[in-house]
Amino acid sequence: MMNQKNMKQLTNILIMSFCLLITSLCQAQKKSNRLINDFMKVEGNWTGQLTYLDYSSGKPYTMSADIEIKRIPETHTFLFVHTYPKEKSANKTDTVTISKDGQYIGKEKLVSRIKLPNGDMKITTERKGKDGNEGKEATIRQTYTLGKTLFSTQKDILFSGEKRWIKRHEYVYRKQY
Repeated sequence: MMNQKNMKQLTNILIMSFCLLITSLCQAQKKSNRLINDFMKVEGNWTGQLTYLDYSSGKPYTMSADIEIKRIPETHTFLFVHTYPKEKSANKTDTVTISKDGQYIGKEKLVSRIKLPNGDMKITTERKGKDGNEGKEATIRQTYTLGKTLFSTQKDILFSGEKRWIKRHEYVYRKQY
């Protein structure tokens, strides 16, 4: 049987645990909202180019690329509508979802979120996956730079057992007005 002192200690522990839980949930929501706000700032139409590493030749290839970014209302999800003016067969739409706890963008773990001196936001994520013509195991790093007039994404690859990151591709866009 519990005495009054033990009951009071248990009550205090439960209250403290509940408070910690609520604080943790609020922090997660705040982190998620920050990322959503970051991506909302780049909603709209952008024009630019894609430069990617052609693994077959080992040389970079550059082509025109445009993007429209729009949030699905009342969700944590954004649509990235990619358009390639000279290669229409490559057009595609990506869905980018920010986790409710703000720890993931899609399946990519948030590694850092840094405000740059010019006010732009630099967000870096990583995930394990496969890349290359042979589908080799790799760490895949995605870096988003979100600004008023510049939006870019860069994908870097670190193949398993290697020490040097490879820039796989980079999209660089300017805001269309």
